[in-house]
Amino acid sequence: MRPLRRLLDKVGPHFEKGGRFESYQALYEMVDTLFYSPSDVSRHAPHVRDAIDLKRVMGLVVIGVLPCAVVAMWNTGYQANLAIEALGLSAPADWRGALMEALAIGHDPNSIVGATFHGMLYFAPIYLVTLLAGGVWEILFAGIRNHEINEGFFVTSILYALTLPATTPLWQVALGISFGVVMAKEVFGGTGKNFMNPALVGRAFLYFAYPIEMSGEAVWTPPIDVVTGATPLAIGAERGVAGILEQGVTWMDAFLGPIQGSIGETSALACLIGGALIVYTGVASWRIIAGVMLGLVTTTVLFNVIGSDTNPMFAMPWYWHLVLGGFAFGMIFMATDPVTACVTNPGRWIFGFLVGLITVVIRVVNIAFPEGIMLAILFANIFAPTIDHFVMRANISRRLRRNV
Repeated sequence: MRPLRRLLDKVGPHFEKGGRFESYQALYEMVDTLFYSPSDVSRHAPHVRDAIDLKRVMGLVVIGVLPCAVVAMWNTGYQANLAIEALGLSAPADWRGALMEALAIGHDPNSIVGATFHGMLYFAPIYLVTLLAGGVWEILFAGIRNHEINEGFFVTSILYALTLPATTPLWQVALGISFGVVMAKEVFGGTGKNFMNPALVGRAFLYFAYPIEMSGEAVWTPPIDVVTGATPLAIGAERGVAGILEQGVTWMDAFLGPIQGSIGETSALACLIGGALIVYTGVASWRIIAGVMLGLVTTTVLFNVIGSDTNPMFAMPWYWHLVLGGFAFGMIFMATDPVTACVTNPGRWIFGFLVGLITVVIRVVNIAFPEGIMLAILFANIFAPTIDHFVMRANISRRLRRNV
C-alpha cells in the first residue's frame, strides 16, 4: 500500500491550495487506518481489556467466516455441476461456461477443484458488487461526517453476500447492501450506533421486496433455469423429516453442507468451526450462542410434546433445526454481533434464548416462511437495549438492598 500513500502525498498540496485540507487529512487517515494498524493501540492501564483493536477484531471475524465461504463456493459449483450432468449438457451457455471450457476445467461434480472454481465464478461477482456498492456509501458518509472508515464493513459485506442465493441478480445485490448500510447503519450515526445488523436488514429487504428471486425452488441451482429443487427446510415444512429423508438428504448431509440453500449457510460444520475461533478469541459471546441453543431446544421439545396431526414441523427434532436453513450461520455470526446484541452477561442469555425461541415459533407456526432465524435476530435486536436496561436496573436495585 506504499504507492497509495505516495499518491496521497502528491495530491495533498492541491487540497491545501483549494482550502480543503481537512478533507485531505480525513482521506489520508482513512487509508492509514484501513490498511495499517493504528499507532495508538491500547496496551496497558487504564484500559480494562487488552491490546486488541478494531482491525484485529474484524479480521478475526473474517477469518472465522472463511470456512463458510470455502464450502459455499464448493457447494454452489457442486449443485450447478450436478444439474449440468443430470441434463446431459457439456457446459452452461454463459461466460462462466466459456471460461471453464477455455481453462479445460470441466463440470465434473466429483471434482473438488472444478466445483469450487465454478462456485467461485458465482460468489466472486456477488461479493465484489457488495464491496463496491456498500463501500461507496461508507466512503460517502465518512466524508460527509469527517469520520474514519473502519473494517466493520468488510464483515458486513461477506456476511451479507453469504446469505444470498447464488442466482441473485447483481443489481439486487447492490440494492440490498445499499439499503442495509444506509437505512440500518448510517442514518443512525454509522459504526457502533446501529441497533440492527446491516447485513440482515439488507437480506430481509431483498426477501420482502423481491420474493421471487429470494425464495421458491428455482433460485438455488445455478445456472440451469429449468432445474428446481426445494431446500430441505422447505421440504420439512411440507412433509417433515420423513420428506427430507425421501429426497435422499440425511442429517449428515445437512450438517456437512452439500444441499440446496443460500450460498454460505448450508454447512453447519463450517459455521461451528468458524464459531469456535471467534468464541475462543473472545470476539463472540459464548453466552449468546448457548442462549440461542437453549431457546431452540426448549421450544422444539415443547412443540414435540404438543404435537400436531396437520403440521409436520411440530415433530421435527431440535438437532434437525440446528442443521437446516441458516440457523447455525445466524446463531454464530449474526446473533453475536457485539453492536446489536446485549452487552450484559444476563442480557446475553436472555437475548440468545429469545432468538432461539422466535426462530422455532416462526418455523413451526408460520408455514409460509420456514426459515425464521433472520427475523428472529432482527426482532431480538430491537429489544436488546431494553433487556440490558432492565438487567442493569435489577443490578442497581440488588446492590441498594444489600446496602440498606
